[in-house]
Amino acid sequence: MKKINWGTRIALLYIGFVAGILTLVTMSMNQRVDLVTEDYYAQELAFQKKIEKINRAKTLPTPLRWQVLDGALEVQYPTELTGQDLAGSIHFYCPSDNKKDAEFSVHPGSANKQTVLLQSVQPGRYLLQFDWKNGETAYWNEGVVVVK
Repeated sequence: MKKINWGTRIALLYIGFVAGILTLVTMSMNQRVDLVTEDYYAQELAFQKKIEKINRAKTLPTPLRWQVLDGALEVQYPTELTGQDLAGSIHFYCPSDNKKDAEFSVHPGSANKQTVLLQSVQPGRYLLQFDWKNGETAYWNEGVVVVK
């Protein structure tokens, strides 16, 4: 068996280190990075308005409620707003894959209830974001749902 001298050992160590770094750089360049939103800077500037919407939603006597049942999201809007003009959006945000995100409009029916069919929403865990308003008064509610 031939003995390897110290100069060759150091050279092999450096070559192994460079190969390892190049492997990590290649892996990181091929990694997909999803931003929460493309216009995150503009949303950061408007964050105070979102805080005000959240606080307004907390002051409602009857809170906004929702649940996922049999492939549909059932939303119950506050009863004191029955018969009023409600508008806005319901956003399903998937933190792990932005291609799964979905958005629906707020259209309450009788008794201030809305049923959103989830056929177009892929199974997964979502952050549910309600950005809705009653006339000029805006509200924000959010929570976590799992679509099966």
